[in-house]
Amino acid sequence: MALKVFEQLVVGALQCNCYLVGDPVTLQAIVIDPGDDPDAILAAADRHGLSLVAAVATHAHFDHVLAAEAIRQRTGIPFYLHADDVPVLAFNQEAGRLFLGTELPPSPEVDRTYADGDELVAGSLRLGVIHTPGHSPGSVSLVAPDEALFSGDTLFYASVGRTDLPGGDTAEELASIRERLFPLGDLPVFPGHGPPTTIGQERVSNPFVGSNSRLWTPGG
Repeated sequence: MALKVFEQLVVGALQCNCYLVGDPVTLQAIVIDPGDDPDAILAAADRHGLSLVAAVATHAHFDHVLAAEAIRQRTGIPFYLHADDVPVLAFNQEAGRLFLGTELPPSPEVDRTYADGDELVAGSLRLGVIHTPGHSPGSVSLVAPDEALFSGDTLFYASVGRTDLPGGDTAEELASIRERLFPLGDLPVFPGHGPPTTIGQERVSNPFVGSNSRLWTPGG
């Protein structure tokens, strides 16, 4: 097995799932969705003896990136984001006032952008980038083939991501799930918020896109 989920941390006011994932042999690791509390994230990395190689966000909303700048400054690792979501970072200050009633720190610098089909490497771990727009224009899911999917805010346990924020598109999101994620097989799914699930379970029972849902129509 090339993938180990060393730790899941629930961070920030909106309870984002931040994952430390990597190679269990080399202990090289990637931070997925550094949403807040960089001290806790870096302490967890130290606790597991990890050598961090990258911080990545599944999308640019503030609850998934608030710790990114502190982590890149303190470790020197690059921060990755899909190119289509770089403009979304500009909305985060307004979003902080709207959702939290507070001023947020400046958005992180993006060192590298990724696109559909790219790979993120940590030792023997290869995380494939799947562009899954809908929640935001540059939302991605990250897949360790035959092992697990990190779905960001695209697919949740018994739900899907909201699409009423700037750049959101419901039709795109449902198509992303049905056409890009559901064909992956019965993988464990680690979402951006809430409990884990599986592709197999959501393919059948998800009330928005599952085959047993009255909200779902083939090709709809």
